[in-house]
Formats: sequence, C-alpha cells, structure tokens
Amino acid sequence: MTERFTGNFTQQEPIPEEGIAAALDVLRSGRLHRYNLVGEEAGAVASLEREFAEYTGARYVLAVTSGGYAMATALRALGVGPGDKVLTNAFTLAPVPGSIASVGAVPVFVGVTEALTIDLEDLAAKVGEAKVLMLSHMRGHLADMDALMAICDAAGVTVVEDCAHTMGATWRGIPSGRWGKIGCYSTQTYKHMNSGEGGFLITDDEMVMARAVMLSGSYMLYGRHGTVPPAEVFEQVKYDTPNVSGRMDHLRAAILRPQLRALDAQCEKWNARYRVVQEGLRGTPGLTVVERAEAERYVGSSIQFLLLDWDGGRIADVLKRCLARGVELKWFGGAEPVGFTSRYDSWRYAPSSPMPASDRILRGIVDMRLPLTFSLEDCAQIARIIRAEVGAVYQAQGV
Repeated sequence: MTERFTGNFTQQEPIPEEGIAAALDVLRSGRLHRYNLVGEEAGAVASLEREFAEYTGARYVLAVTSGGYAMATALRALGVGPGDKVLTNAFTLAPVPGSIASVGAVPVFVGVTEALTIDLEDLAAKVGEAKVLMLSHMRGHLADMDALMAICDAAGVTVVEDCAHTMGATWRGIPSGRWGKIGCYSTQTYKHMNSGEGGFLITDDEMVMARAVMLSGSYMLYGRHGTVPPAEVFEQVKYDTPNVSGRMDHLRAAILRPQLRALDAQCEKWNARYRVVQEGLRGTPGLTVVERAEAERYVGSSIQFLLLDWDGGRIADVLKRCLARGVELKWFGGAEPVGFTSRYDSWRYAPSSPMPASDRILRGIVDMRLPLTFSLEDCAQIARIIRAEVGAVYQAQGV
C-alpha cells in the first residue's frame, strides 16, 4: 500500500503554559501598552528586551511589531531615504524588498548560489552601487560571513541582517544578527518564537538605537526601555525623528519570554528533524541536497532542495504527486507567486534585470516547512514520499 502523510504543515506547538499564564496576568491587568506601567515596574516588554540582549550579546534591543517593521526602521535609522539604492538578496521573501521600498529606496538585487546564500562574487561586483546591504539569511542559510563582511567593510557598506529565519543560528560561533551594524528578527507564527506577529531590532550603535526607539513611537518615554542609550544621545535626535509607531505590547512580550528561555532546545529539535529529512533525500536521482558549511550552526525549521534544470511542468508534477500523498511543498520557480514564493522579478515596484545563473537556481528551489509538531518518524516518512515521487517523475520523463 502506498503510504500517505497525514500531518499538518502549518500546525505549530502550543504556547508554553508559562507564557499562557503570563499572558492572562497581562490581560487581567488591562495594561497592554508597553508604557502603561505602575511605578518603577519594568514590564514584560522591557524585560524581554533585556533578556534578548543577553541572549544575543547585543548592547541594545528594541521589541517591535514585526520583522518587516524592524527592517524598515533599521533603514530609516541609518538615514536611507527616497532614491537611495540598497543591496539585497535576489532569493528572499517579499517583506525584505518591501522594507526597502517602504522608505522610498530602490533594491539592487544580488544573486544566489547553489548553497542558497548570497553570491559573494556578484556582491563584490555590485558593492559600489549602494551604501547599505540588507542581507537576508533566507530560509536559514548563512553565507561565509567573514568573507561577506570583508567585502562590505572594504567598500564602506553598512550591513543590516534580516534574521527572520536564523534566530538561534551562528557563523563561527557568532550569532546571526551580530555581524552587521543592525540585526532584525521576526516572531511571526512560523518563525523560531511565536507571538503571531512581532520582532526585534538589535545593535551596539547608540545613535542607531536612539533613532529606532524614537521611530517606534516612544513619546519621550524612552527611559522605560529595557536597553537604552544615555539621555544625551536622545537629545540629539528626539525632535528630528518622526514617530512611525511600531511598539511591541506586553501581551506578546509575555508570551515570548518563556519561549526565549527554551529557544536553544527548540533549535536542536528542529535540527534533528532537518537531518532526518536531509539524509532521507540524499542520493535521490535528479535531486540536489543543499549542503551546509562547517562553520554554520543552522536552525532547520524548513528544508530546501534543488531540482536543477528540470522544466516547470515536471516540477509541478512532483509537487502535485507529493501533495496527493499529504506532503506540502512550495516552489520558488513558478511564473506567478503562490503564497510566499515570490521572486525578485515578481516585485514590479523594484526594477531588476535577468540574472541567468541565479535564475537557473531559483527555478529549481523546492521548499518545505518542518514544524516541531512533526515527529522524527514523520520526517522519515515525508522523506520517503518525496524521494519516491521525485524518482518516479525523473525515471518516467527524464530531465
């Protein structure tokens, strides 16, 4: 009998009981706004900021409403504005170029390698076109950060890291988000901590953080933040920085604090599942496994593989056959966006030119979530189904 997977690819684990209890305390208090505090109490948001600073080693942390808001705020805090060019990955998700466009700037797309990381040769060729790189660690794949920073530092390019898929990951022991001047994270439901929507901005730069706090809508209450630059720094920016409100509230912070304490253990669980699927797919005819660098400590909350040089009809056939057996795959090579799978040439607000080498890779990227509600046995079954269906299409039709 042909086996069929019956799990749900969008079902997350429940919020920890400690988080539920803390959220109920916030709800009973009625004090959800981050500045709605009694006396000298810190509040859940400021406490979370301190705890995330300790976790990442950053000097300053700002808790905000989303990862996309964190990225746009980072650009504004750096002074990026209308007409400025910002380098970014061709392989990323729409909120990344969206954050660039939201401040009136123009994305300059940099290619992707078969490791699904930013193409450093292409970056070196384009690095003189902008003063900022919005680096997307797309789907949790970290580039050689030593080499990347050498390219950007030599050109005077400031790096902002989009760490939506790399919270808990490191390159050579240094956390994702700590290589560039600013790191941006997401706590949207499908990320590594779940508050529905939410995010963080981290930096060691006191002027950047002062501007970011003012941008977030501090109403001159910046002293109530968990990690905050000296008051004299705010004096330099507080009357010249617009309020673009995007504060995190106590309810989301209460939910996130216990998740942060469990984050490293959760990352290990994701990686165990990732390894089971990766090993199950290895050696499948026509399928390329994406190998990880030794210096990278990744977080395998999703997995990608390549069907390089397959035509679109055959890839669509693989997706259809897998779905019929309960396995939901996403494809970044389709002519039109489906769900989140848009490409750089899908975003008509952002000018682009074809990149043949990258386009070949993008046409072959197949993506799958790995929620922690899956067991290791589930992951082994999923790998068997994908292997069988890729193999069947490969043998029947050839590539």
